[in-house]
Amino acid sequence: MVHCDSHGCPCGHLGDPEKGCTCTASERTRYAARISGPLLDRLDIVCRVPRLTVDELTRAPEPEASVPVRARITAARRTMVERQGVRNADLAGQALRKYVPLATGPESFVRAAARQLGLTGRGFDRVLRVARTVADLAGEAEVGETHLAEAVTYRPRELT
Repeated sequence: MVHCDSHGCPCGHLGDPEKGCTCTASERTRYAARISGPLLDRLDIVCRVPRLTVDELTRAPEPEASVPVRARITAARRTMVERQGVRNADLAGQALRKYVPLATGPESFVRAAARQLGLTGRGFDRVLRVARTVADLAGEAEVGETHLAEAVTYRPRELT
């Protein structure tokens, strides 16, 4: 599951480069508490979507066309099903460990990240599944540190 949030507070301006947040710390804490830790732990990807400035909007580069994006996703899905019979999102337990084997460097990286972020077992497995998907989208057979690092950046920490 993916959660995209354009704001981390009731007024919607936390972190806004042009308009400051008017919420108190306690208001932001109450706002963040609306989603419980166990529910937050069930999200695969959390992304912040900040408001763009007028300058950013007018200088925005041409977006990637849909056709190559669709082709990359189709190829990644085909790879998943050919490799393991199911999508990465459906891997669990021993099947997850079987299809996301990690070399020593990547394993050390993800262990350190798990300790630092205090990942639960569920959160750790979600990082592995997302990293496997990142590698598949990049056309990589092995999950490496860069794929794990990207997956870790998508982990929800808090909503404020």
